[in-house]
Amino acid sequence: MKVRADIAELLRAGTPHIEIARQLHVRRDTVRETHKALRLPAPVRGGGSPHATVEDAYRAHAVPAADGHVTWTGYGVGTRAVVCHGGRRIAVQRVAFRLHHGRDAEGRLTRTCTMPGCVAGAHYADRRIREANARSDRAFAAIFGGPR
Repeated sequence: MKVRADIAELLRAGTPHIEIARQLHVRRDTVRETHKALRLPAPVRGGGSPHATVEDAYRAHAVPAADGHVTWTGYGVGTRAVVCHGGRRIAVQRVAFRLHHGRDAEGRLTRTCTMPGCVAGAHYADRRIREANARSDRAFAAIFGGPR
C-alpha cells in the first residue's frame, strides 16, 4: 500500500481517524488502512478528551477569520456542531457564547449571523439579549417614533 505522507503525519501526531478523514477529505477506511500499514499501536478509545476544559476543546477546532466569523472544524452530529469533552457532547454555540459573553446562555440561542456555519459567540443571542434588544427598540420608537 502506498502511504500518504499527510495521513501518516497526522496519525503519528495522535490525531483521531475521524478528524483526519474530515480534514483531508478521505474515507475513514483509508485512514484505518494507513494506520495498519504503518504498524502504529491501536488508537485509544474512550480515553476522554485530550483537552483540559471544554473551552480548550472548542478553541482547538474553532478557526477565527479576519472578519469576525469563526469556522468549526471539529465534530458534528448531523448538521449540529458539538464539542466532545469528558464523555459529553456540548453544542458548540453554547461554548462559544460562554467564551464571548462570560456567562452561560439563558434559554434558546438564536443566530444573528447570516454566514453559513459560523460559530462565533458574538453571533448568537440568548433570551436576555433578545429582551434587552426589544426594550431598546421600544425606547427608540417611543423617542423617535416607530417605523412608517
